[in-house]
Amino acid sequence: MPLPPLRATLGARPRTRPLPRFLPRLLAVLAVVLGTALAAPAPQARAAVTLTRVGDFGSNPGALTMYVYRPATLPARPAVVVALHGCTQNAQLYADNSGLPRLADEDGFLLVLAETGTANNASKCFNWFQSGDNRRGQGEALSVRQMVSHAVTAYGADPGRVYVTGLSAGGAMTAVMLATYPDVFSAGAVVAGLPYDCTRDNSPYLCMNPGVDRSPAEWAQRVRDAYPSYTGPWPRAAIWYGDQDTTVVPRNATELRDQWTALHGLSQTPTRSTAIGPDATRQDQYLAADGTVAVEVDRVPGIGHGTPVDPGTGADQCGGTGAPYFLDSICSSRWIARFFGLDTTGPGDPGPGDPGSAACWTASNYAHVQAGRATTRGGYTYAVGSGQNMGLYNTFVTHTLKESPTGYFALADGGCP
Repeated sequence: MPLPPLRATLGARPRTRPLPRFLPRLLAVLAVVLGTALAAPAPQARAAVTLTRVGDFGSNPGALTMYVYRPATLPARPAVVVALHGCTQNAQLYADNSGLPRLADEDGFLLVLAETGTANNASKCFNWFQSGDNRRGQGEALSVRQMVSHAVTAYGADPGRVYVTGLSAGGAMTAVMLATYPDVFSAGAVVAGLPYDCTRDNSPYLCMNPGVDRSPAEWAQRVRDAYPSYTGPWPRAAIWYGDQDTTVVPRNATELRDQWTALHGLSQTPTRSTAIGPDATRQDQYLAADGTVAVEVDRVPGIGHGTPVDPGTGADQCGGTGAPYFLDSICSSRWIARFFGLDTTGPGDPGPGDPGSAACWTASNYAHVQAGRATTRGGYTYAVGSGQNMGLYNTFVTHTLKESPTGYFALADGGCP
């Protein structure tokens, strides 16, 4: 967050004092020690991504703003990816730091960015929790749907390849779009978001933390209620979260998984699990009968609330950390594009993986409990599966847990795997 401006007048102007005699000699010594570092030019700021604002895309009942990033080379009938920023953010900030425009260039899709503002919400959050905005045919949900219609008509995009992703409130709004318009979106990726319609009978803050526990069948029914006459296939869903998120706690990822696996008629036990990326993000995949990944859960270790990015120019790198809520870990946008089936430049599908492979998690006892790797009883923490006593439930005691098989955690402070 930017610092507040200094006052124009801070008092009387101080007298100019001569520099100490030793200062020139000290600077000369430092210059020798540091070599050319003192003379190195300051790093240049990254150029902002050029977005095009679309002034008329429909009746826009949700009073949103539409921006488009169109790659210089765009194939005929390109796919469309809709991106929804988080609270306190805007479309430009999300474009500049998420890595999505670079992927649009490489993979040849049209990027549509929806933006809300303080007139809708004081914190510039999408109103995922308001019935006037999270229902089919009205409010912000309808505005986003109209953006898709405009993109298909104006840019000749493929209506059969429309996807949506977003962070936090934008992630919760992603779940709204998948639930209310399953006939429009083929898949979506919810980053640090929440299950659809949690706020039907709970406050948004309770939904965010500590989260609400419902059965998979109950969660699935809330999605069906969003469009009762719908009989087509349900969108595929990827769920991303940081395992130390205390804003939208990891329980929400579990509840989202329950909601979307139940809709697809799948078990809540993953078909396969593997570790991906430079930080060994745990990826659980739930496969449909035809072998496609219907639901995916990506648990990023060691980060809190934000979009996982991995700044750099490597094939699997993207994004920037020049703004709050963009966290240096893994290029989630690359893996999301891969989940959508749009990635044409990075490595292919990582393969089935080994369902019994081990993943390791180092965190405080508090974070382990929040992530579902441990439970608490009588002020102490116990590993899920092994039941091992991990000590006091607080943020000061830290342990490494090894997960193998999936859902079974054991202490591994001496080394992992």
